[in-house]
Amino acid sequence: MNGLKKILGIVILICLIIFAYFNQPWCKKQINKVRGMYYVYQGDRQYRKHKTAIAIDKYKRALELYPEHYRAWYNLGNIYVVYEDYFSAVDAYEHAIKYKSNFTLARMNLGIVLAEELGDFDGAIKQYDAILKSKRSIFFIPFIFNNLRSTRINKGRAYYNRGLAYKQKAIYIAEDFRHLSPNFLSKAIESYKNALKFLKKDYDTTYNLALAYHLSDDFKKAGTNYCNAIDISPMSYEAHYNLAILLRQMKFYKASISELEKAALLLSEGHGDLSRTSYVFDILNEVSKLLQLYNIDNRYAVGVYNHVGNGPVDYSEMDGYADTSETSSVIVNGKIIATDDLDKAIMKSFKSCPSRPVFEGDDE
Repeated sequence: MNGLKKILGIVILICLIIFAYFNQPWCKKQINKVRGMYYVYQGDRQYRKHKTAIAIDKYKRALELYPEHYRAWYNLGNIYVVYEDYFSAVDAYEHAIKYKSNFTLARMNLGIVLAEELGDFDGAIKQYDAILKSKRSIFFIPFIFNNLRSTRINKGRAYYNRGLAYKQKAIYIAEDFRHLSPNFLSKAIESYKNALKFLKKDYDTTYNLALAYHLSDDFKKAGTNYCNAIDISPMSYEAHYNLAILLRQMKFYKASISELEKAALLLSEGHGDLSRTSYVFDILNEVSKLLQLYNIDNRYAVGVYNHVGNGPVDYSEMDGYADTSETSSVIVNGKIIATDDLDKAIMKSFKSCPSRPVFEGDDE
């Protein structure tokens, strides 16, 4: 029996030698694949440690041996983005997609780099469309694995980024093709609306939808969506500021001032961007002068800053204010507010959108 096993082993070995001899390219490829996987493993370790220079070297050596490793190309692309080497990043992402055509993350990152860094909006839109057209298999194993949520989020993000690319295309289009801007903005709006089907109550999508309507001169839908964005994220200054600009265009100066005050306070307290804060205060002063000049529309406003923009509001100058110092409270707009709850009252004013009736009613 032992002799038979030895003979069998020798026969198998001889067969392997003969196979290797007549299939040298294939065998060499498999050996290189194993060596490449080892270098990918080393590159992944350095990548997790944020030792990006070493990781690049390991990934390059790996890909020389095993160029089909799409994950190594993807990680290499991410590292090049950190180094702001965007052309190399594009090349790496394109290689990742070459070896895995439905690689959603690689297509998403490639689209972002093309649009945001290289201004290739058409190239970016092509990548987002490919994501949206791809058929993803849904796997669900109770308590173990479920990719339904990630698939929906990726689809929502693809629609959102597609909207950004169309919006940027509309803004930066050459003067000779300016007549095409409304069409691109319409596609941006469509993309944002589709994104919201997957990304429920997403601030960035809602805000950019409002901005696209604003750029399209659809003031009512723009204002409604700015208010919706404020409902979702009341402490984000962009929606307050853009709503203020919209209200100024519509000559609702008092309401514009209210939103500018909120934007200025959020910038000064949260972002520390002095130049931007100063710019908002300049706009605030300009709108205040317009209000004094025309005395138009005193509705829809509860301010948290004074109208010259020089600091926190003096509540004694607010409409409806009454001092009740003996009870440690103030009256603002006919309501008694304990001073201990003043911060809560201010917070509530950020969360509200008092000008919403302007966009939902029939006022012109």
